[in-house]
Amino acid sequence: MLSEAILRNQVIQKAWEDPGFKQRLLTNPKAALQEALGIELPDNITLKTVEEGSNEFYLVIPPSPASGVMKTDLTTLSTW
Repeated sequence: MLSEAILRNQVIQKAWEDPGFKQRLLTNPKAALQEALGIELPDNITLKTVEEGSNEFYLVIPPSPASGVMKTDLTTLSTW
């Protein structure tokens, strides 16, 4: 979990510093991560990138444990 948070922070920092990367991240996030950081996500994983405004906040609700999909089941996190 710690490495996931570190990576997320690195991606955000890069987006703040590099407008071109930020634009690619918004339009094609998987390609942007592959190109800039060498992170390759499998085709069966969908990645959505949104930009918060100063008066917006996005709350991500993960899958319910009752659904049978647990974050620890996602083997792609190890590549993150």
